[in-house]
Amino acid sequence: MAEAAAIDEADRDALRARRLRWRMLLGFLAGLIIGLAAHYGAPDAPWVVAVTTYVTGPLGQIFLRLLFMLVIPLLVSALIVGVADMGEMRALKSIGVRTLVYTVIVSAISVAVSLLVVNLLQPGAGVDPALARGLIAEGAEGARAITERAGEAKTGMDAVVAIVPDNFFAAMSANDVLAVMFFALFFGAGLMLVRTPQAAALKSVVEGVFAVAMKLIGLVIQLAPIAIFCFMFNLAAQFGWDLIIRLSAFVGVVLLALALQMFVVFPILLKTLARKSPVAFFRETQEAFVMAFATASSNATLPTALRVAHDRLHLPDRVARFVLTIGATANQNGTAMFEGVTVIFLAQFFGIDLTLTQQIFVMLICILGGVGTAGVPAGSLPVIALILASVGIPPEGIGLILGVDRFLDMCRTTLNVIGDLVAATVVSAGVADERTVDPAAPAGP
Repeated sequence: MAEAAAIDEADRDALRARRLRWRMLLGFLAGLIIGLAAHYGAPDAPWVVAVTTYVTGPLGQIFLRLLFMLVIPLLVSALIVGVADMGEMRALKSIGVRTLVYTVIVSAISVAVSLLVVNLLQPGAGVDPALARGLIAEGAEGARAITERAGEAKTGMDAVVAIVPDNFFAAMSANDVLAVMFFALFFGAGLMLVRTPQAAALKSVVEGVFAVAMKLIGLVIQLAPIAIFCFMFNLAAQFGWDLIIRLSAFVGVVLLALALQMFVVFPILLKTLARKSPVAFFRETQEAFVMAFATASSNATLPTALRVAHDRLHLPDRVARFVLTIGATANQNGTAMFEGVTVIFLAQFFGIDLTLTQQIFVMLICILGGVGTAGVPAGSLPVIALILASVGIPPEGIGLILGVDRFLDMCRTTLNVIGDLVAATVVSAGVADERTVDPAAPAGP
């Protein structure tokens, strides 16, 4: 009975998620069409100025402020719980260590690939600088405190030292994201190492904070269709068809970056580290591939991935269960790549040149932000908004990408799931299989 109720609740959640995505798409299209009509029909009409000043602008800023209010509690609790849940590493020893090292290195490679592609192809370049400056001036008020603090960012060795906060609460109030994440990782490691009832109680409190933050983020995301309409109306009314051209280029660059990771980086890892044929691997994992693309959910695909790892890849159960379960939240290559491309694309769109230090900052946040990303539609939105504000990019630019996010979400989820299976295959290399596999037995259904 309880299991049936859980399935019914999961079905209802999936239905609500689909409805929300449709509403987001409708908001995107409505804002785009009405904004284009305003741009080409009455660009300087008083009603356009009045709507953007008193309606769409404030509503969009309220949505962003709600995200900024919740993103720090969400990131801190997600990182602490994510690291603390790796307490199983002490029992798994080398498996846990190898999983952690692999996740960090491959996540760094994925983000580096995405940043390289978006910097080389410049999909957001070419917008009228005067229009971009105007929108920056209009949107700066909502995130002024954050962008002003970002302007005080340290460089060189000062930036390295500043990653370790001398006051965690001061770091939170200053939105010093890297310092906050360092504390969360350090604190999570402490919870992982301490095995007392008090530590367990504290972990349950942090899990409660994470659950509350997730719930509130889910409620805020319900306002996304209205916010997307507001963002797209403002952007389309100013930029016209330039917006469509840049958005198409953005989608192409995201897909190219994901394809490079999927069909270049992963095969190299499989061949060199696991001695596994990439062709055979992709053939054996096609069921998980299709399920991930159809559901756009790593969690929903986890049972299929576990079955594929057992029946098709013949991986040790203890390795597959650990790596795939952890990877469903902590090894999100596709999500990290999407966040990196989005931030640099919007910087190009608004004519903002990010320094090497700022791009490294973006890369680190994308890697760490992949741990515990909210499992709701547009769950990476708070992380993207915070990164944008931290490097001086108007956060309302996220309205540009949310209308096409459903398709890109399906693609990056596929990369996330296949990446988890690649990780399990690599970590399994050299680990003694705990079960006997009959080589004459069929590979699976």
